[in-house]
Amino acid sequence: MFEYMGDRISNAIKNIRGMGRITEENINDAMKEIRMALLEADVNYSVVKEFISNVKEKALGMNVDKSLKPDELFIKIVKDELIHLLGDNYEPLDTKENFEIIMLCGLQGSGKTTSAGKLANLLRKKYNRKPLLIACDIYRPAAIKQLKDIGASLNIPVFSEDKKSVLEIAQDGINYAKENSLNYVIIDTAGRLQIDEELMNELKKLEEEITFNEIILVIDAMMGQDAINVITGFNELLKLTGCILTKMDGDTKGGVALSLRHLTNVPIKFVGDSEKMDGLSEFHPARMAERILDMGDILSIAEKVEGIVSEEEALEQAKKMREGKFDLEDFLKTFKQIKKLGPLENIIKMLPQARSMGLNNIKVDPKEMAHVEAIILSMTPYERKHPEILKATRKQRIAKGSGRSVEEVNRLLKQFDMMKDMMKNLNNGKMKMPF
Repeated sequence: MFEYMGDRISNAIKNIRGMGRITEENINDAMKEIRMALLEADVNYSVVKEFISNVKEKALGMNVDKSLKPDELFIKIVKDELIHLLGDNYEPLDTKENFEIIMLCGLQGSGKTTSAGKLANLLRKKYNRKPLLIACDIYRPAAIKQLKDIGASLNIPVFSEDKKSVLEIAQDGINYAKENSLNYVIIDTAGRLQIDEELMNELKKLEEEITFNEIILVIDAMMGQDAINVITGFNELLKLTGCILTKMDGDTKGGVALSLRHLTNVPIKFVGDSEKMDGLSEFHPARMAERILDMGDILSIAEKVEGIVSEEEALEQAKKMREGKFDLEDFLKTFKQIKKLGPLENIIKMLPQARSMGLNNIKVDPKEMAHVEAIILSMTPYERKHPEILKATRKQRIAKGSGRSVEEVNRLLKQFDMMKDMMKNLNNGKMKMPF
């Protein structure tokens, strides 16, 4: 997501590099490029117009500090305006009360049922809540089965009933949760192919009879500008507290994320960034703006790592990297931990300058990861700590022991050396950040 748009914006800003100061003349081309990048990403025209106007006004009215270069100042202005478009501040899910109820609504095919499972999984892992999923899509038996299958895969209970109204099922499910010490209820409602009166009346009835902590709209990010009309339609009848943008890992231009909050005032609470059940991320406007500008998202990586790697381990590994003492034994330990974080390519994309270094298009085959692990495990502990001793005969033995080729062993060692060099450059400040 955002890659093409982000690259266009970054290239536009590069053209200002080397300028002595910011003037209307030298930022005109950059502003045109940014405008086209946003429009091609399907950002609403009125939003683009306001964004360009604000950036230009602030850039021309800013006195450039002698310690800042014009391109550094300009990228800061662009970043701040992107954060503003995305909603300024992170709006967390309501988790303050002892017992809470969420209703998920949306059109058919938006990913609502899958999002219900992802949300329950996140609530249990991050907030230590005991969730219950309630199946209220009584019109599609496949939806109830899907929710039950998701619940079974996560070991999260699912409540459903036959031959009852949606309101009765929801109320019975809430009572079931209270009786069984489950403290976070997620109601999965029926979707439709379009907003219709029957659907909205059903949801409105639920809102009138049940006190919800959150009413969240699940919306497909690939809808483009149509998403704004859908959100507006739901928001006119329901008191939406937020939305989940799904399929942000797909071939979406990302423009809806930049238009949504500004035009509807409905905050984005989460984005679906993979098909797996842990593929739901909290939406932080500042972090998303940094991703767009290829500045990375180290905080999100840190949050994913939290609970998998202890602080002491992380500090020890960081120290070894700084001192150039990071060996294949450390790499194997880190490798095993990384596998628990989900698809590796999603983590790589969060690194600073990932796009400019060509890392954003990397596809990591799980089989290849297994091959890497087999090669390292075929080495002796001494060889892992001193890979420089690996000559032809040792490489042949490792290749035979791992069932891989000598070429693959050489490739792994070369990649390891490149990674160590990159870490050294980062620590020595040789890799310049965009801002």
